[in-house]
Amino acid sequence: MSKKSFLFCFFLAILTLSLSAKDLPDGYGDVHLGMSLKEAKIQLLKNSDFGYSGDRDVSLLPGDAKVLIETNASGGRGSPYLSNCWFQFYNEQLYIITININTNKIDYYSMFTTLCKKYGQPDSLDPQKAVWKNDAITMQLEKPLSVKYIDNETFDMLKTSATVEKSYEEKNAQSFLEEF
Repeated sequence: MSKKSFLFCFFLAILTLSLSAKDLPDGYGDVHLGMSLKEAKIQLLKNSDFGYSGDRDVSLLPGDAKVLIETNASGGRGSPYLSNCWFQFYNEQLYIITININTNKIDYYSMFTTLCKKYGQPDSLDPQKAVWKNDAITMQLEKPLSVKYIDNETFDMLKTSATVEKSYEEKNAQSFLEEF
């Protein structure tokens, strides 16, 4: 194989690898997965699109180290294209962003075709959602109309620990039932 052919094949392989590993966004605006709770609050205050009004929009979720920020962009407080948005934290790190879009302004099909043009065909598609995924991030377009960004590592870890806890609870419940 000539040096030219080798270089051509080498660059073609690199191009193929870079196209197969989708470059998905890790958030919306200046709010990104992995941000600390403090950083996210600062960015939400800077960006009026979300309608974030400070700490009164922050609540603790059941369970250890979980925090939720819910913003309300409707009613003239933020972008006319957004409604409620949710920012979920675990150990003060942002791991899920849910952007709910105003269906009076944008429709599901428009979002779907836009995302397909930017990120290619979804990895999975069903009547309720389209999913694009790479090693680090899952991006979902869900009906009626929301875009969700998920940190795969944190989400998988929490899902696994929830399954383990459930199994433990199920064993305890079975043990209790057997006492009768």
